Amino acid sequence: MELIKKYKNYLIALGILILGILIGNLSSGGDNAPTTHEDGKHEFVQDPETKIWTCSMHPQIKMDKPGNCPICGMELIPLEEGSDNSSENIASNEIVMTEEAIQLANIQTTVVQKANAAKTIHLLGRVKPDERKLFSQVSHIPGRIERLYVNFTGDRVYKGQKIVRIYSPDLITAQKELFEAIKSKDVYPQLYTASRNKLKLWKLSDAQIEAIEKSGNVQEQIDILADHSGYVIKRNVELGDYVMAGQTLFEIANLSSVWVMFEAYESDIPWININDKVTFTIRALPGKTFTGKVTYVDPFVSPETRVAKVRVELNNPDGKLLPEMYANGVIEARLKNVQDAIVIPKSAVLWTGKRAVVYVKVPHEKTTSFVYREVKLGQDMGEFYIVDSGLEAGEVVATNGVFRIDASAQLVGQKSMMNPEGGVAMTGHNHGGMDMGEKKQMEDEMRSKESMDHSEMPDDTDHSRMEKRLDVSKAFTGQLEKVFDNYLGLKDALVKDNANSAKKRADELLASLKKVDMKLLTDHEAHNHWMTISKEIKSSGEAIGKTSDIEKQRGHFKHLSAHLSKGVRLFGVNKEVYEQFCPMADNNQGAYWLSLEEEIKNPYMGSKMLTCGTTESTIVE
Repeated sequence: MELIKKYKNYLIALGILILGILIGNLSSGGDNAPTTHEDGKHEFVQDPETKIWTCSMHPQIKMDKPGNCPICGMELIPLEEGSDNSSENIASNEIVMTEEAIQLANIQTTVVQKANAAKTIHLLGRVKPDERKLFSQVSHIPGRIERLYVNFTGDRVYKGQKIVRIYSPDLITAQKELFEAIKSKDVYPQLYTASRNKLKLWKLSDAQIEAIEKSGNVQEQIDILADHSGYVIKRNVELGDYVMAGQTLFEIANLSSVWVMFEAYESDIPWININDKVTFTIRALPGKTFTGKVTYVDPFVSPETRVAKVRVELNNPDGKLLPEMYANGVIEARLKNVQDAIVIPKSAVLWTGKRAVVYVKVPHEKTTSFVYREVKLGQDMGEFYIVDSGLEAGEVVATNGVFRIDASAQLVGQKSMMNPEGGVAMTGHNHGGMDMGEKKQMEDEMRSKESMDHSEMPDDTDHSRMEKRLDVSKAFTGQLEKVFDNYLGLKDALVKDNANSAKKRADELLASLKKVDMKLLTDHEAHNHWMTISKEIKSSGEAIGKTSDIEKQRGHFKHLSAHLSKGVRLFGVNKEVYEQFCPMADNNQGAYWLSLEEEIKNPYMGSKMLTCGTTESTIVE
């Protein structure tokens, strides 16, 4: 019993010893333990053998063990010794990128330069008659048309040529007066002169008057001669018509010189000046190039077409340039009073609506970074923009992979296109930088838009113009294809006049739309297009799902079809798609829809007029 008690005391002593050792270790720390300074701050002492792991795309990420990047999911790599960014005094608003990240993102840069403000402007136009050489051939004598020497439109006439023969009682009376005046010519010469002048006022030539005098007989009919040379562009009389003095018989155009009337978009008008050289070709005369100078720029812009007329005058001695021939012109234009403008490529600019954003390269010894900057843009130079403020010559801007830089900035909460104030990491499409008032205004606008019948909303999809196909991944096209398949189900429900089924199909469309991964669009042009398209599709789909009124559903379907059509043209859906049109839909305003079948099954008219419509175009696979 005493032995057991002794052994028990031994175990207790051993336990107390072990506990003391543990407490000592905890209190003394170790080589890797934080050291507490007098100011209460802790300093981490790194084991020389321990590696720091970072992301090649996001070097701001640093971990003490391998794993995946919390931003992009890429596998972390060891950070090379001496590559610590903190030693390079990098500002907090810079997006740091390693050389590997720059290569992976295919980022390219361009030096900001000064250049002359020049732009190549392409114009379309038509040949028109010179308005200063348009004439009205009138009858100077009242009477009845007895003969037409010129009897069809397009006939060539020459000055002094006979054009009509006319019977005129007034002319008969004037001839009799002349014969009486001839008898007393020696006694009353002024009477003779007045009689001749009366005939001259009727545009009879001296030869015609002398022929009348010599004949001594009254001529009941007389020929009217052409006052101008040219081509008949309109005939206003028929054989047997009675005409009054001053009445137009023919309209004549002299085509010895012509105008070429080009149409310039309002954005190009500031570039075009009087005496600018225009080089152009005529479609009907292949292989031949014409040159001329701008002689007039229309001071008004057409409210319908938003273009202004630009006139070029050209001699046409051989008559090969005919009115209404099509012309394609080019002007190498320059802005007046603008020298050494600062210019950047268009690909460097990210548009946010009112703001234009670029990313400026900030070089460091071991790393490269980019900083967000807003700029004010001037005139469009075709492939370039003039920069009014925000950049200096010699700075370097990103021109390829800009959207990838911006995406990195969004993910880490830096200033970016969608988050101009920075400070909040972006997940999805957060409307960063808006105060509560702006958010409320946006919400009010969205509610107003949702309550509006989409048939009353403007449709910015031009069905007459083929959108260029953008290069996107197969994964994105596959996701869009599922949205399109659900659209077809919605279309079929409207064809069958089934409002309840249309609501269900709209919900299915929205579910597939939600699964479309916008991050698959690495090109910023494609990204921006899809942002707009998807927002409109979602708005229309939600509106269809909220109503059981099939006519309202069809109004929203029109808007949905317009924007989905643009998406199909831009991205494709791995199928050949027919774009069809009903002129009677939407109260005879007309509406488009998409189908896989060339046979017409009208979703706007349903069973009332199932086959009303035509196939307008085919969107290739």
